[in-house]
Amino acid sequence: MSTGSGAGLDQSRVLAIDGPGGAGKSTVARALAARLGLAHLDTGAMYRAVTWAVLRDGIDPADATGAAALAGRVELDMGERVLVDGVDVSAGIRGPEVTRAVSTVSAHPAVRAELVGRQRAWVRDHGGSVVEGRDIGTVVFPGARLKIFLTASDEVRARRRAADMTVPAGRGGIEGPSVSEVAAELARRDVLDSTRAASPMSVADDAVVVDTTERGVDDIVESLVVMWEA
Repeated sequence: MSTGSGAGLDQSRVLAIDGPGGAGKSTVARALAARLGLAHLDTGAMYRAVTWAVLRDGIDPADATGAAALAGRVELDMGERVLVDGVDVSAGIRGPEVTRAVSTVSAHPAVRAELVGRQRAWVRDHGGSVVEGRDIGTVVFPGARLKIFLTASDEVRARRRAADMTVPAGRGGIEGPSVSEVAAELARRDVLDSTRAASPMSVADDAVVVDTTERGVDDIVESLVVMWEA
Protein backbone atom coordinates (compact mmCIF):
# COMPACT_ATOMS: atom_id res chain seq x y z
CA MET A 1 0.00 0.00 0.00
CA SER A 2 1.16 3.52 -0.68
CA THR A 3 1.52 5.90 2.23
CA GLY A 4 0.37 8.82 0.09
CA SER A 5 -0.95 11.76 2.06
CA GLY A 6 -4.34 10.49 3.14
CA ALA A 7 -5.99 12.41 0.29
CA GLY A 8 -9.61 11.41 -0.17
CA LEU A 9 -9.93 10.31 3.46
CA ASP A 10 -12.11 12.46 5.73
CA GLN A 11 -9.72 13.54 8.46
CA SER A 12 -12.15 15.92 10.18
CA ARG A 13 -12.81 13.27 12.85
CA VAL A 14 -9.18 12.37 13.40
CA LEU A 15 -7.30 13.51 16.50
CA ALA A 16 -3.60 12.72 16.14
CA ILE A 17 -1.45 12.19 19.22
CA ASP A 18 2.29 11.75 18.77
CA GLY A 19 5.21 11.64 21.15
CA PRO A 20 7.94 9.46 22.61
CA GLY A 21 7.46 6.48 24.93
CA GLY A 22 6.40 7.31 28.47
CA ALA A 23 4.89 10.68 27.56
CA GLY A 24 1.40 9.38 28.32
CA LYS A 25 0.03 8.84 24.82
CA SER A 26 -1.95 5.67 25.49
CA THR A 27 -3.46 6.84 28.78
CA VAL A 28 -4.49 10.19 27.35
CA ALA A 29 -5.66 8.75 24.03
CA ARG A 30 -7.92 6.15 25.64
CA ALA A 31 -9.50 8.66 28.01
CA LEU A 32 -9.91 11.22 25.26
CA ALA A 33 -11.53 8.74 22.89
CA ALA A 34 -14.03 7.81 25.59
CA ARG A 35 -14.87 11.48 26.22
CA LEU A 36 -15.32 12.26 22.52
CA GLY A 37 -17.13 9.05 21.58
CA LEU A 38 -14.43 8.11 19.08
CA ALA A 39 -12.59 4.87 18.46
CA HIS A 40 -8.99 4.59 19.64
CA LEU A 41 -6.11 3.22 17.58
CA ASP A 42 -2.67 2.56 19.07
CA THR A 43 -0.41 2.39 16.01
CA GLY A 44 2.57 1.51 18.18
CA ALA A 45 0.77 -1.70 19.09
CA MET A 46 0.45 -2.47 15.38
CA TYR A 47 4.21 -2.22 14.91
CA ARG A 48 4.73 -4.31 18.02
CA ALA A 49 2.29 -6.92 16.70
CA VAL A 50 4.20 -7.22 13.44
CA THR A 51 7.46 -7.40 15.39
CA TRP A 52 6.00 -10.18 17.54
CA ALA A 53 5.12 -12.08 14.36
CA VAL A 54 8.60 -11.48 12.91
CA LEU A 55 10.16 -13.04 16.02
CA ARG A 56 7.60 -15.86 16.03
CA ASP A 57 8.53 -16.79 12.48
CA GLY A 58 12.27 -16.64 13.14
CA ILE A 59 12.82 -13.70 10.80
CA ASP A 60 15.77 -11.44 11.54
CA PRO A 61 14.30 -8.03 12.57
CA ALA A 62 16.95 -6.40 10.34
CA ASP A 63 15.71 -8.36 7.29
CA ALA A 64 13.72 -5.66 5.52
CA THR A 65 12.43 -7.94 2.78
CA GLY A 66 11.32 -10.68 5.17
CA ALA A 67 9.69 -8.26 7.60
CA ALA A 68 7.84 -6.47 4.80
CA ALA A 69 6.54 -9.72 3.31
CA LEU A 70 5.25 -10.79 6.71
CA ALA A 71 3.64 -7.38 7.33
CA GLY A 72 1.74 -7.77 4.08
CA ARG A 73 0.27 -11.17 4.92
CA VAL A 74 -0.23 -11.15 8.69
CA GLU A 75 -3.76 -10.79 10.04
CA LEU A 76 -4.08 -8.03 12.64
CA ASP A 77 -7.11 -7.32 14.80
CA MET A 78 -6.72 -4.06 16.69
CA GLY A 79 -9.33 -3.62 19.39
CA GLU A 80 -9.50 -3.94 23.14
CA ARG A 81 -7.20 -6.91 22.63
CA VAL A 82 -4.52 -7.24 19.96
CA LEU A 83 -4.77 -10.40 17.87
CA VAL A 84 -2.14 -11.68 15.44
CA ASP A 85 -3.44 -14.41 13.15
CA GLY A 86 -6.17 -15.02 15.72
CA VAL A 87 -3.79 -15.26 18.71
CA ASP A 88 -4.17 -12.80 21.58
CA VAL A 89 -0.77 -11.11 21.92
CA SER A 90 -1.87 -8.13 24.01
CA ALA A 91 0.63 -9.00 26.73
CA GLY A 92 3.29 -10.55 24.53
CA ILE A 93 3.84 -7.45 22.41
CA ARG A 94 4.91 -5.55 25.54
CA GLY A 95 7.64 -8.03 26.43
CA PRO A 96 11.37 -7.20 26.37
CA GLU A 97 12.16 -9.12 23.16
CA VAL A 98 9.58 -7.18 21.17
CA THR A 99 10.60 -3.92 22.84
CA ARG A 100 14.22 -4.44 21.80
CA ALA A 101 13.32 -5.26 18.18
CA VAL A 102 10.38 -2.99 17.38
CA SER A 103 12.43 0.08 16.38
CA THR A 104 14.39 -2.05 13.90
CA VAL A 105 11.29 -3.60 12.32
CA SER A 106 9.35 -0.33 12.25
CA ALA A 107 12.23 1.47 10.51
CA HIS A 108 11.80 -0.57 7.32
CA PRO A 109 10.06 1.69 4.75
CA ALA A 110 8.00 -1.14 3.24
CA VAL A 111 6.74 -2.19 6.68
CA ARG A 112 5.71 1.38 7.42
CA ALA A 113 4.00 1.75 4.03
CA GLU A 114 1.94 -1.39 4.66
CA LEU A 115 0.89 -0.40 8.17
CA VAL A 116 0.12 3.21 7.26
CA GLY A 117 -2.29 1.87 4.66
CA ARG A 118 -3.89 -0.38 7.27
CA GLN A 119 -4.11 2.48 9.78
CA ARG A 120 -5.93 4.69 7.30
CA ALA A 121 -8.30 1.87 6.39
CA TRP A 122 -8.99 1.18 10.09
CA VAL A 123 -9.86 4.82 10.76
CA ARG A 124 -12.00 5.01 7.64
CA ASP A 125 -13.93 1.91 8.75
CA HIS A 126 -14.45 3.39 12.23
CA GLY A 127 -15.61 6.81 11.03
CA GLY A 128 -12.70 8.64 12.67
CA SER A 129 -10.52 7.97 15.69
CA VAL A 130 -8.11 9.21 18.29
CA VAL A 131 -4.90 7.84 16.79
CA GLU A 132 -1.65 7.64 18.72
CA GLY A 133 1.86 6.99 17.49
CA ARG A 134 5.03 8.71 16.39
CA ASP A 135 4.22 9.87 12.84
CA ILE A 136 0.45 10.35 12.92
CA GLY A 137 0.28 14.11 12.47
CA THR A 138 3.22 14.27 10.10
CA VAL A 139 2.67 11.27 7.81
CA VAL A 140 -0.40 9.14 8.48
CA PHE A 141 -3.01 11.89 8.94
CA PRO A 142 -1.40 15.22 7.96
CA GLY A 143 -4.88 16.70 7.60
CA ALA A 144 -6.08 15.68 11.09
CA ARG A 145 -8.51 18.09 12.69
CA LEU A 146 -6.30 18.36 15.77
CA LYS A 147 -2.66 17.34 16.24
CA ILE A 148 -1.07 16.94 19.65
CA PHE A 149 2.53 16.12 20.52
CA LEU A 150 2.90 14.87 24.07
CA THR A 151 6.21 15.14 25.86
CA ALA A 152 7.56 14.85 29.40
CA SER A 153 10.88 14.97 31.19
CA ASP A 154 13.18 12.00 30.63
CA GLU A 155 13.03 11.10 34.34
CA VAL A 156 9.24 11.08 34.48
CA ARG A 157 8.97 9.10 31.26
CA ALA A 158 11.35 6.46 32.63
CA ARG A 159 9.49 6.22 35.95
CA ARG A 160 6.15 5.80 34.20
CA ARG A 161 7.38 3.15 31.81
CA ALA A 162 9.17 1.26 34.60
CA ALA A 163 5.95 1.24 36.62
CA ASP A 164 4.03 -0.12 33.61
CA MET A 165 6.57 -2.92 33.25
CA THR A 166 6.59 -3.93 36.92
CA VAL A 167 4.63 -7.08 37.77
CA PRO A 168 3.97 -8.90 41.07
CA ALA A 169 6.63 -11.45 42.01
CA GLY A 170 6.47 -14.30 44.47
CA ARG A 171 5.85 -13.77 48.18
CA GLY A 172 4.44 -10.31 47.80
CA GLY A 173 7.41 -8.80 46.03
CA ILE A 174 7.55 -7.04 42.67
CA GLU A 175 9.87 -7.44 39.74
CA GLY A 176 10.68 -5.38 36.69
CA PRO A 177 13.45 -3.31 35.12
CA SER A 178 15.05 -0.49 37.06
CA VAL A 179 14.27 3.11 36.18
CA SER A 180 17.83 3.57 34.91
CA GLU A 181 17.50 0.54 32.63
CA VAL A 182 14.23 1.85 31.25
CA ALA A 183 15.71 5.34 30.78
CA ALA A 184 18.55 3.88 28.72
CA GLU A 185 16.10 1.91 26.54
CA LEU A 186 13.87 4.97 26.03
CA ALA A 187 16.89 7.06 25.04
CA ARG A 188 17.92 4.37 22.54
CA ARG A 189 14.46 4.28 21.01
CA ASP A 190 14.23 8.08 20.89
CA VAL A 191 17.38 8.21 18.77
CA LEU A 192 16.27 5.39 16.47
CA ASP A 193 12.74 6.71 16.03
CA SER A 194 13.76 10.33 15.42
CA THR A 195 16.62 9.58 13.00
CA ARG A 196 15.19 6.76 10.86
CA ALA A 197 14.91 7.54 7.16
CA ALA A 198 11.24 6.55 6.89
CA SER A 199 8.73 8.71 8.78
CA PRO A 200 10.95 9.85 11.65
CA MET A 201 9.30 10.99 14.86
CA SER A 202 8.99 14.78 14.79
CA VAL A 203 6.61 17.55 15.80
CA ALA A 204 4.19 18.56 13.05
CA ASP A 205 4.34 22.27 12.23
CA ASP A 206 0.72 22.74 13.30
CA ALA A 207 0.78 20.44 16.35
CA VAL A 208 0.12 21.64 19.88
CA VAL A 209 2.93 20.53 22.18
CA VAL A 210 1.69 19.41 25.61
CA ASP A 211 4.14 18.72 28.45
CA THR A 212 2.65 16.07 30.73
CA THR A 213 5.46 16.09 33.30
CA GLU A 214 3.48 17.77 36.09
CA ARG A 215 -0.08 17.45 34.81
CA GLY A 216 -2.76 14.91 35.64
CA VAL A 217 -4.60 12.92 32.99
CA ASP A 218 -7.99 14.52 33.70
CA ASP A 219 -6.51 18.00 33.33
CA ILE A 220 -4.83 17.14 30.04
CA VAL A 221 -7.91 15.44 28.61
CA GLU A 222 -10.15 18.36 29.59
CA SER A 223 -7.86 20.82 27.81
CA LEU A 224 -7.76 18.67 24.67
CA VAL A 225 -11.55 18.33 24.63
CA VAL A 226 -11.77 22.13 24.65
CA MET A 227 -9.33 22.31 21.72
CA TRP A 228 -11.27 19.67 19.78
CA GLU A 229 -14.59 21.41 20.30
CA ALA A 230 -13.30 24.93 19.60
